[in-house]
Amino acid sequence: MIDAANNRIAQRFALLQKQKRPGLVTFITANDPAPEMFMQIFEGLPSVGADLIEIGIPFSDPMADGASIQTSSQRALKHRTNINDVLTAVTEFRRGEIDTPVILMGYYNPIYHYGDQEFAEAAARAGVDGVIVVDLPPEEAEELNVHLRANDIHMIFLTAPTSSDERLPTILAQASGFVYYVSITGVTGTAVADEGAVKTAMTRLRKHTKLPIAVGFGIKTPEQAKAIAAHCDAAVVGSAIVDVIGKGIAADGKIDPSLATKVLEFVKSLATGLHGAWP
Repeated sequence: MIDAANNRIAQRFALLQKQKRPGLVTFITANDPAPEMFMQIFEGLPSVGADLIEIGIPFSDPMADGASIQTSSQRALKHRTNINDVLTAVTEFRRGEIDTPVILMGYYNPIYHYGDQEFAEAAARAGVDGVIVVDLPPEEAEELNVHLRANDIHMIFLTAPTSSDERLPTILAQASGFVYYVSITGVTGTAVADEGAVKTAMTRLRKHTKLPIAVGFGIKTPEQAKAIAAHCDAAVVGSAIVDVIGKGIAADGKIDPSLATKVLEFVKSLATGLHGAWP
Protein backbone atom coordinates (compact mmCIF):
# COMPACT_ATOMS: atom_id res chain seq x y z
CA MET A 1 0.00 0.00 0.00
CA ILE A 2 1.37 3.40 -1.02
CA ASP A 3 1.60 5.98 1.76
CA ALA A 4 -0.73 8.64 0.35
CA ALA A 5 0.27 11.17 2.98
CA ASN A 6 3.81 11.22 1.63
CA ASN A 7 2.97 10.94 -2.06
CA ARG A 8 3.11 13.95 -4.35
CA ILE A 9 0.12 12.88 -6.46
CA ALA A 10 -2.20 12.60 -3.46
CA GLN A 11 -0.85 15.85 -2.05
CA ARG A 12 -1.42 17.67 -5.32
CA PHE A 13 -5.01 16.54 -5.74
CA ALA A 14 -5.68 17.41 -2.10
CA LEU A 15 -4.29 20.89 -2.75
CA LEU A 16 -6.47 21.28 -5.83
CA GLN A 17 -9.54 20.36 -3.78
CA LYS A 18 -8.55 22.87 -1.13
CA GLN A 19 -8.09 25.55 -3.78
CA LYS A 20 -11.38 24.50 -5.40
CA ARG A 21 -9.98 24.22 -8.90
CA PRO A 22 -9.25 21.48 -11.43
CA GLY A 23 -5.68 20.58 -12.24
CA LEU A 24 -3.74 20.79 -15.49
CA VAL A 25 -1.79 17.72 -16.54
CA THR A 26 0.72 18.33 -19.33
CA PHE A 27 2.40 15.76 -21.57
CA ILE A 28 5.69 16.08 -23.41
CA THR A 29 7.97 13.41 -24.84
CA ALA A 30 11.39 13.00 -23.25
CA ASN A 31 14.19 14.69 -25.25
CA ASP A 32 11.82 16.18 -27.79
CA PRO A 33 12.93 18.08 -29.80
CA ALA A 34 16.41 17.75 -28.32
CA PRO A 35 17.71 17.08 -24.79
CA GLU A 36 18.65 20.64 -23.85
CA MET A 37 15.44 22.21 -25.18
CA PHE A 38 13.37 19.45 -23.59
CA MET A 39 14.88 20.21 -20.18
CA GLN A 40 14.12 23.92 -20.57
CA ILE A 41 10.47 23.06 -21.20
CA PHE A 42 10.29 20.36 -18.51
CA GLU A 43 11.81 22.54 -15.80
CA GLY A 44 9.64 25.51 -16.78
CA LEU A 45 6.27 23.74 -16.66
CA PRO A 46 5.51 24.12 -12.92
CA SER A 47 6.00 27.88 -13.03
CA VAL A 48 3.39 28.32 -15.79
CA GLY A 49 0.66 26.25 -14.16
CA ALA A 50 1.29 22.57 -14.85
CA ASP A 51 -0.01 20.73 -11.78
CA LEU A 52 1.17 17.29 -12.84
CA ILE A 53 3.62 16.44 -15.62
CA GLU A 54 3.54 13.37 -17.83
CA ILE A 55 6.78 12.48 -19.59
CA GLY A 56 6.53 10.16 -22.55
CA ILE A 57 9.09 7.38 -22.84
CA PRO A 58 9.93 7.37 -26.58
CA PHE A 59 8.99 4.16 -28.37
CA SER A 60 9.28 3.09 -31.98
CA ASP A 61 5.71 1.77 -32.21
CA PRO A 62 3.41 3.98 -30.10
CA MET A 63 0.16 2.37 -31.22
CA ALA A 64 -2.18 4.46 -29.03
CA ASP A 65 -0.76 7.74 -30.28
CA GLY A 66 -1.64 9.83 -33.29
CA ALA A 67 0.74 11.46 -35.72
CA SER A 68 1.83 14.30 -33.42
CA ILE A 69 3.11 12.14 -30.57
CA GLN A 70 4.42 9.45 -32.93
CA THR A 71 6.53 12.12 -34.59
CA SER A 72 7.71 13.42 -31.22
CA SER A 73 8.89 9.91 -30.36
CA GLN A 74 10.74 9.71 -33.65
CA ARG A 75 12.46 13.02 -32.95
CA ALA A 76 13.47 11.82 -29.48
CA LEU A 77 14.73 8.47 -30.76
CA LYS A 78 17.09 10.31 -33.13
CA HIS A 79 18.92 11.23 -29.94
CA ARG A 80 18.97 7.53 -28.95
CA THR A 81 16.76 8.33 -25.97
CA ASN A 82 16.20 5.39 -23.62
CA ILE A 83 14.74 4.83 -20.18
CA ASN A 84 17.99 5.79 -18.45
CA ASP A 85 17.93 9.13 -20.26
CA VAL A 86 14.34 9.71 -19.15
CA LEU A 87 15.19 8.91 -15.53
CA THR A 88 18.25 11.15 -15.66
CA ALA A 89 16.01 14.00 -16.82
CA VAL A 90 13.64 13.42 -13.89
CA THR A 91 16.59 13.34 -11.49
CA GLU A 92 17.76 16.68 -12.87
CA PHE A 93 14.24 18.12 -12.62
CA ARG A 94 14.01 17.04 -8.97
CA ARG A 95 17.09 19.08 -8.10
CA GLY A 96 14.99 22.20 -8.52
CA GLU A 97 11.39 21.02 -8.07
CA ILE A 98 10.28 18.72 -5.28
CA ASP A 99 6.50 19.19 -5.23
CA THR A 100 5.16 18.69 -8.77
CA PRO A 101 4.23 15.06 -9.50
CA VAL A 102 5.92 13.40 -12.46
CA ILE A 103 4.29 10.49 -14.26
CA LEU A 104 6.04 8.41 -16.90
CA MET A 105 3.84 7.32 -19.78
CA GLY A 106 4.80 4.72 -22.32
CA TYR A 107 4.65 1.15 -23.54
CA TYR A 108 5.63 -2.04 -21.80
CA ASN A 109 8.31 -3.30 -24.20
CA PRO A 110 11.09 -0.92 -23.03
CA ILE A 111 10.17 -1.48 -19.37
CA TYR A 112 10.10 -5.27 -19.79
CA HIS A 113 13.56 -5.26 -21.33
CA TYR A 114 14.84 -2.94 -18.61
CA GLY A 115 13.42 -5.28 -15.95
CA ASP A 116 10.30 -4.62 -13.89
CA GLN A 117 11.98 -4.48 -10.51
CA GLU A 118 14.99 -2.59 -11.82
CA PHE A 119 12.75 -0.06 -13.52
CA ALA A 120 10.62 0.53 -10.42
CA GLU A 121 13.65 0.99 -8.18
CA ALA A 122 15.40 3.32 -10.63
CA ALA A 123 12.22 5.35 -11.16
CA ALA A 124 11.81 5.78 -7.41
CA ARG A 125 15.39 6.96 -7.03
CA ALA A 126 14.83 9.51 -9.80
CA GLY A 127 11.70 10.92 -8.18
CA VAL A 128 8.96 9.44 -10.36
CA ASP A 129 5.50 9.39 -8.75
CA GLY A 130 3.40 7.37 -11.19
CA VAL A 131 3.54 5.22 -14.29
CA ILE A 132 1.07 4.75 -17.13
CA VAL A 133 1.70 1.75 -19.35
CA VAL A 134 -0.63 2.14 -22.29
CA ASP A 135 -0.55 -1.43 -23.59
CA LEU A 136 -0.43 -3.38 -20.31
CA PRO A 137 -3.92 -4.70 -19.44
CA PRO A 138 -4.87 -5.04 -15.76
CA GLU A 139 -4.87 -8.85 -16.00
CA GLU A 140 -1.13 -8.72 -16.75
CA ALA A 141 -0.15 -5.62 -14.80
CA GLU A 142 0.62 -7.16 -11.43
CA GLU A 143 4.07 -8.36 -12.51
CA LEU A 144 5.07 -4.69 -12.77
CA ASN A 145 2.70 -3.19 -10.23
CA VAL A 146 4.02 -5.30 -7.36
CA HIS A 147 7.39 -3.60 -7.81
CA LEU A 148 5.89 -0.14 -8.31
CA ARG A 149 3.90 -0.43 -5.07
CA ALA A 150 6.99 -1.61 -3.21
CA ASN A 151 8.68 1.62 -4.31
CA ASP A 152 5.73 3.94 -3.57
CA ILE A 153 4.97 4.56 -7.25
CA HIS A 154 1.36 4.69 -8.44
CA MET A 155 0.23 2.62 -11.40
CA ILE A 156 -2.30 4.69 -13.25
CA PHE A 157 -4.79 2.98 -15.54
CA LEU A 158 -6.68 4.19 -18.57
CA THR A 159 -10.44 3.86 -18.90
CA ALA A 160 -12.40 4.72 -22.03
CA PRO A 161 -15.93 5.22 -23.36
CA THR A 162 -15.85 1.53 -24.27
CA SER A 163 -15.08 0.41 -20.68
CA SER A 164 -18.29 -1.25 -19.50
CA ASP A 165 -19.62 -1.32 -15.94
CA GLU A 166 -18.63 -5.00 -15.86
CA ARG A 167 -15.09 -4.21 -17.01
CA LEU A 168 -14.40 -1.19 -14.81
CA PRO A 169 -13.92 -3.08 -11.50
CA THR A 170 -11.17 -5.17 -13.13
CA ILE A 171 -9.44 -2.06 -14.44
CA LEU A 172 -9.72 -0.15 -11.18
CA ALA A 173 -8.78 -2.95 -8.79
CA GLN A 174 -5.07 -2.18 -9.14
CA ALA A 175 -5.36 1.53 -9.91
CA SER A 176 -3.95 4.19 -7.61
CA GLY A 177 -3.00 7.84 -7.79
CA PHE A 178 -5.71 8.85 -10.21
CA VAL A 179 -7.73 7.40 -13.05
CA TYR A 180 -7.00 8.56 -16.59
CA TYR A 181 -10.20 8.71 -18.63
CA VAL A 182 -9.63 8.64 -22.39
CA SER A 183 -12.42 10.86 -23.68
CA ILE A 184 -12.46 9.62 -27.27
CA THR A 185 -12.13 6.31 -29.05
CA GLY A 186 -9.07 6.14 -31.26
CA VAL A 187 -5.57 7.54 -30.97
CA THR A 188 -4.34 10.81 -29.48
CA GLY A 189 -4.76 14.11 -31.26
CA THR A 190 -7.36 12.99 -33.79
CA ALA A 191 -10.68 14.25 -32.40
CA VAL A 192 -12.14 16.77 -29.98
CA ALA A 193 -13.52 15.68 -26.62
CA ASP A 194 -17.30 16.03 -26.27
CA GLU A 195 -18.28 17.83 -23.07
CA GLY A 196 -21.68 16.20 -22.73
CA ALA A 197 -20.26 12.72 -23.19
CA VAL A 198 -17.52 13.42 -20.65
CA LYS A 199 -20.05 14.68 -18.09
CA THR A 200 -22.09 11.48 -18.46
CA ALA A 201 -18.97 9.33 -18.28
CA MET A 202 -17.79 11.03 -15.07
CA THR A 203 -21.10 10.30 -13.36
CA ARG A 204 -20.78 6.64 -14.28
CA LEU A 205 -17.08 6.36 -13.45
CA ARG A 206 -17.42 7.94 -10.01
CA LYS A 207 -19.77 5.12 -9.03
CA HIS A 208 -16.79 2.78 -9.33
CA THR A 209 -13.92 4.76 -7.80
CA LYS A 210 -13.08 7.44 -5.26
CA LEU A 211 -9.78 8.22 -6.99
CA PRO A 212 -9.38 11.59 -8.72
CA ILE A 213 -10.19 11.46 -12.42
CA ALA A 214 -8.16 13.19 -15.12
CA VAL A 215 -9.59 13.44 -18.63
CA GLY A 216 -7.35 13.46 -21.68
CA PHE A 217 -7.26 12.92 -25.45
CA GLY A 218 -9.05 15.50 -27.57
CA ILE A 219 -8.34 18.65 -25.50
CA LYS A 220 -6.59 21.20 -27.69
CA THR A 221 -7.47 24.71 -26.49
CA PRO A 222 -7.90 26.62 -23.22
CA GLU A 223 -11.64 26.79 -23.88
CA GLN A 224 -11.91 23.03 -24.37
CA ALA A 225 -9.77 22.40 -21.30
CA LYS A 226 -12.09 24.56 -19.18
CA ALA A 227 -15.23 22.89 -20.52
CA ILE A 228 -13.94 19.38 -19.83
CA ALA A 229 -12.33 20.25 -16.48
CA ALA A 230 -15.69 21.43 -15.17
CA HIS A 231 -16.66 17.77 -14.83
CA CYS A 232 -13.45 16.13 -13.56
CA ASP A 233 -10.46 16.65 -11.30
CA ALA A 234 -7.93 17.49 -14.00
CA ALA A 235 -7.61 18.03 -17.74
CA VAL A 236 -4.76 16.39 -19.65
CA VAL A 237 -3.25 18.14 -22.67
CA GLY A 238 -0.62 16.38 -24.76
CA SER A 239 -0.86 16.50 -28.55
CA ALA A 240 -1.61 20.23 -28.60
CA ILE A 241 1.59 20.94 -26.64
CA VAL A 242 3.60 18.55 -28.80
CA ASP A 243 2.22 20.35 -31.87
CA VAL A 244 3.67 23.63 -30.61
CA ILE A 245 7.02 21.89 -30.28
CA GLY A 246 6.74 20.48 -33.79
CA LYS A 247 6.02 23.91 -35.27
CA GLY A 248 9.26 25.19 -33.78
CA ILE A 249 11.38 22.84 -35.87
CA ALA A 250 12.38 23.92 -39.39
CA ALA A 251 12.50 21.57 -42.36
CA ASP A 252 16.28 21.33 -41.98
CA GLY A 253 15.88 20.29 -38.34
CA LYS A 254 16.95 23.61 -36.87
CA ILE A 255 15.15 24.39 -33.61
CA ASP A 256 13.68 27.82 -32.95
CA PRO A 257 15.75 29.17 -30.02
CA SER A 258 12.59 30.71 -28.53
CA LEU A 259 10.69 27.39 -28.69
CA ALA A 260 10.70 26.74 -24.94
CA THR A 261 9.22 30.18 -24.32
CA LYS A 262 6.46 29.56 -26.88
CA VAL A 263 5.59 26.17 -25.38
CA LEU A 264 5.46 27.56 -21.86
CA GLU A 265 3.32 30.49 -22.98
CA PHE A 266 0.84 28.03 -24.48
CA VAL A 267 0.77 25.97 -21.29
CA LYS A 268 0.22 29.15 -19.28
CA SER A 269 -2.79 29.93 -21.49
CA LEU A 270 -4.18 26.48 -20.75
CA ALA A 271 -3.71 26.93 -17.02
CA THR A 272 -5.28 30.39 -17.12
CA GLY A 273 -8.15 29.01 -19.17
CA LEU A 274 -9.05 26.61 -16.36
CA HIS A 275 -9.84 29.49 -14.00
CA GLY A 276 -13.47 29.36 -12.99
CA ALA A 277 -14.06 25.88 -14.39
CA TRP A 278 -15.49 24.83 -11.04
CA PRO A 279 -18.36 26.86 -9.57
